[in-house]
Amino acid sequence: MNDIDTLIQKIISASFIVHNQLGSGFLEKIYEKALAIELRKQNIDFQTQYPIDVYYDDLKIGDYFADLFVDNRLVVELKAVEILSVAHEKQLINYLSATKTDDGLLINFGATSVQVKRKFRTYKKKDM
Repeated sequence: MNDIDTLIQKIISASFIVHNQLGSGFLEKIYEKALAIELRKQNIDFQTQYPIDVYYDDLKIGDYFADLFVDNRLVVELKAVEILSVAHEKQLINYLSATKTDDGLLINFGATSVQVKRKFRTYKKKDM
């Protein structure tokens, strides 16, 4: 397992700890704050509400905020919905493109169990 995979496993583990304690039904911001507490306990470097500038023809046309930017190399987008949609996945991929970050996690706390999807800025073939 490489370094980014280890980091991702720690974040997923922390997400399950949060969900086991809080359950589903809270707003996304509550899970963001709880996950931040768990990541601090593990001494994982991160920023919440990480600003992302969006450009068109080299002109800034807007900005977004990723829920978490972990270790300056992983975008984490949190949701608190019953079912993740393709739109949620596309949002994360757009954040990856805008930040020029290769890896991202989409974590949903709104279902009966934590749902996690890993996304990449560019297609990566899985090793068998």
